[in-house]
Formats: sequence, C-alpha cells, structure tokens
Amino acid sequence: MKVIAFNGSPKKEGNTYTAIKLVASKLEEQGSDGEIVHVGNKVIRGCLACGHCAKSQDERCVTVNDEVNEWIQKMKEADGILLGSPTHYAAVAGTMKSFLDRAFYVAGANGGLYRNKVGAAVVAVRRSGGVLTFNQLNNFLNYSEMMMPTSNYWAVIHGTTPGDALKDAEGVQIMEILGKNMAVMLKQRDQTRDISDQNLKVKKIFTSFIR
Repeated sequence: MKVIAFNGSPKKEGNTYTAIKLVASKLEEQGSDGEIVHVGNKVIRGCLACGHCAKSQDERCVTVNDEVNEWIQKMKEADGILLGSPTHYAAVAGTMKSFLDRAFYVAGANGGLYRNKVGAAVVAVRRSGGVLTFNQLNNFLNYSEMMMPTSNYWAVIHGTTPGDALKDAEGVQIMEILGKNMAVMLKQRDQTRDISDQNLKVKKIFTSFIR
C-alpha cells in the first residue's frame, strides 16, 4: 500500500509536518509505504480555467513550469492520498490551494484519476479556523469520489512554533487514530480490487442554471 502525503506549509518541518508524520507512523506500522511532498515552499500558480486538460485528455495541466504534473502522476499511482495544510486566515494556505485546484481539476477532467482511492486531510492551527480549513481540504476528496477515513474528532492539531503540536495530547491521538483507520480502509480497498470500478463509474451530468 502506497500513500502520498502533501505538506502545504511553507515550513518544511512545522506543525503540519508533525500532523502528517503522526498519521504516517500508524500507516507504516500496518505496512504502508509512502513519501511526503513539500508543496508549501514552492512557486505554484493557480488554475487558468483554460479547459486544456479536459480537451487534451493527457492527464496534464497546461502550465509546465512547476511540479504539479509530476505530483498528479504520483497521486494517480498511490493507493492513498493525505493532504496537510496550516491555517491561513481560516483557510488553506495559498500555495497548497493553487496546487489542489489544478491537480484535482485535471484528475476530474480525465476520468476521475483519484476515484475510489483512500483520502484524508489534516490541519495545523494556532488557535481558530482549523475546522474551516479541514472542510476545505475535504471538499477536494469528497468531490473526487474518494473513500474518506475518520478519527474520533476533526483532524486538527494545535501549535504555534514547530514542535508545539506534540504538546496537544488530544490532537496527537486524533492523528494516530486517523492513521489507524486509514490503514484499515487501505487494506479493505486492497481486498476488493476484484470489484470492477468501471461497473460503478458514470458520466458526470453538468446542469447550468443560467437560461
């Protein structure tokens, strides 16, 4: 089982990284392999809304001066996807949002590349706004028809400076339970690979309310 995690924090090893590592530790205990991609320190432009990825059907974004297309393929090849972001003004960090907009749009426009994969989100916050950020990350997973494991509370951990999150005892437990539950779901997914995805997949209907 392979899980790819994306750290949307500008800090390479801040509290978002800590949250991801707590989840990853439980995944590794159950035999999962994976990597953490640091997105938050990159220069990633937003979606151009050009529609090229839908026309070309080559699983690529037309913008090629960054690593987004490489990450899309990593996500396609993975069994599970873990998204992590700090909270900036009660929202997902800007660079992470730009990456997610493009990566998930390309996936949807090319037949649902992440469909039926296991996806989870974690958030780091100093004080407030973490649940809003958590919901934003989950919107990407939910819209993509991914299987979403849960924990015993929203997957938000608190801290100001790097390492503070480890002092949030409840937050640590939340992340560890999420990791355990994600591992269970990954194993269940692996055992049902004989169920044909094509039998369940349908063509999306687009309805315009502008007449």
